[in-house]
Amino acid sequence: MAEWAWAALDAAGQPRRGRLSAASREAARAALLGRKLFPTSLEPAAASAVPTARRRLKPATLALFTRQLATLAAVVPLEEALRTIRIQTEGEARRDGAADVIASVHAAVVEGRRLSDALALEPASFPPLYRAMVAAGEGAGTLPGLLERLAALLERQAELRGKLQAALAYPAALTVVATLAVTALMAFVVPRIAEQFADIGQSLPLLTRLVVGLSHLIAGWWWLMALALAGAAALAARALADPATRRRVDARALTLPVAGRLIRNWQAARLARTLAMMVASRLPIVDGLRLTLPTIGNHEIRARVAQMADDISEGASLTAAMKRAAVLPPLLVAMAAGGESAGRLDVMLERGADALEREHDAATRAALALLEPAIILVMGGAVAVIVLSILLPILQLESLASA
Repeated sequence: MAEWAWAALDAAGQPRRGRLSAASREAARAALLGRKLFPTSLEPAAASAVPTARRRLKPATLALFTRQLATLAAVVPLEEALRTIRIQTEGEARRDGAADVIASVHAAVVEGRRLSDALALEPASFPPLYRAMVAAGEGAGTLPGLLERLAALLERQAELRGKLQAALAYPAALTVVATLAVTALMAFVVPRIAEQFADIGQSLPLLTRLVVGLSHLIAGWWWLMALALAGAAALAARALADPATRRRVDARALTLPVAGRLIRNWQAARLARTLAMMVASRLPIVDGLRLTLPTIGNHEIRARVAQMADDISEGASLTAAMKRAAVLPPLLVAMAAGGESAGRLDVMLERGADALEREHDAATRAALALLEPAIILVMGGAVAVIVLSILLPILQLESLASA
C-alpha cells in the first residue's frame, strides 16, 4: 500500500493534515470522507516529504514546542493544542521541517494514538527519554504538569548551552584572528624581509635563521601541513569511534586539573536534573537512569551510570550505587542520600543540580577570565619573536658599520 500526504477540512471547517496508507488515491479519498474529512490536497507522501536529515526539531524548537504544548494542553484538548501549534508553525514558513514533524504527530493523535506513540513516529526529533516522560504523564493523568516540567528542563539546558557558547565565542575568535595574523606574517612578510639580508655576506643570528626557515616551510609546504593535520584529525576520529578508546580518553579528561571538574559537574548536573523530573513523574529509577544514558556525553561517566542502574536493579539504593560508581561529585551524593532518607529525592536532586550548575558557571567564568589574557600573551610573544628576529640582523649591521 502507498503512503499519502493529505490536507483536508473537518466538519467544523478547520484545516487538518496528515498521512495515511491506501492502495490508491480513490481509496485514500474514501478513507478520509469516511472520517468526515473533506480533502483539499492528496499527494503521494514521497512527493511532499521533507528529507530525513531535515525532519528533526532543533533543541530550541523542541523546547518551544514543549512549552506551547504544555500551555495549551492545560486548557484545551490535546488534539486542538497540536492543531494550533501546527497552524502557527506552518504560518512561519520555516524550512527546518518543523511543520512536517508537528503535522505528523498531530495526524497520529487525530487517528486515535496516544501522544507518546505519536511522538515515536518522529524518533529523530523526540528522543526515548522525552517519550518516556510523556508516557509517564499520560499514564498518571498529569500530562500538562509533566510537560511544564519537561519544558522547563529543555529551556534550562538550552540556556546553559547558550551561556557556554557565548562565553567561548570571544576566546575562539581571538585565537583564530591571532593565529591568522601570525601565519600571515610568517608566510608573506618574513620571506620578503629575509631577501634583504641575503647579500650582506654575514652570518645571520640563530633566531633569525630559525624564523626564516620556519617561514619558508609554511610558505612552501602549507598544503602538506594542512594534509597532515587533516590526516591526524581523521585518525583521531577513527580512534575515538572505538568505544574502549573513547572511554579511556574520556576517563583521562576527567583527571585534568580544571577541565575535569568542569566536565564532571556539567554532566552530573544534567543527570541530576533529568533524574529528578523522572522521579517526580513516578518513573522507576532504573528506567530513568537507563533512559538518561544517551544524554551523557562523557563515556566514562556513562559507563559508571549504567553500572549504577545494574546495581539498583539488584537491590541497592541510589546512594549506595552512586558511592560505588565513584564518579559523581560528593555534594550530589550527599544530597541524594538526604533525599532518600527524607522521602524527597526529586527535590534534593533538583537542588543538587542547581548547586552544581552554579559551581560550573563560576568555574567557567574564572577559567575564561584567565584564558583570554593567556591567548594574548602567547600570540604577543610569537609576534615579539618575529619582530626580534628581524631587528637582530639590522642591529648587527649597524654595529659592523660603526666598527
